[in-house]
Amino acid sequence: MRRSFLALLFALGVACGPVKRPDGGAGLLGVGAAAPDLAGRDAARREVRLSTLRGRPVVVFFYPADGTPGCTKEACAFRDAWKRFEASRVGVIGVSNDSAESHAQFQRDKALPFALVSDVSGAIGAAYGVKKNLWGYDRVSFLVDKDGKIARVWPDVDPGVHADDVLAAANALP
Repeated sequence: MRRSFLALLFALGVACGPVKRPDGGAGLLGVGAAAPDLAGRDAARREVRLSTLRGRPVVVFFYPADGTPGCTKEACAFRDAWKRFEASRVGVIGVSNDSAESHAQFQRDKALPFALVSDVSGAIGAAYGVKKNLWGYDRVSFLVDKDGKIARVWPDVDPGVHADDVLAAANALP
């Protein structure tokens, strides 16, 4: 019994610490780091890769799960601001550990025009240093500049106003 309890405490301590990234670092990628590539599908089922969007800013937002209240609010805020993002040439990519099928349904149900990336394995989240809990990823966003470097990190996001904050930050980039 005592051994099981100690194993549980150890596991919780490891799980509560910063994410170990494949590059040897720990925790969220910082400003100036190269953004790891990722690929997802847009609403028309075309593949979208972060690397193919080089030359313009892109927001990569991690969220817990398709269809949950906060995630829907955040995704719909990006959708509602989509024309302004397009006018500013700012890309948007959402990432969760939901399946590609779940993402396709979420995109259809909410008319999301931007790409969603399925990260069932957790490799992308680990590369960015984003924690994954029982309910999915922490809500974290990264603004990637035109050169593919992290320009800004939002470790704690208010889903209702986040799209406007990101667009303002992207428009302020050199």
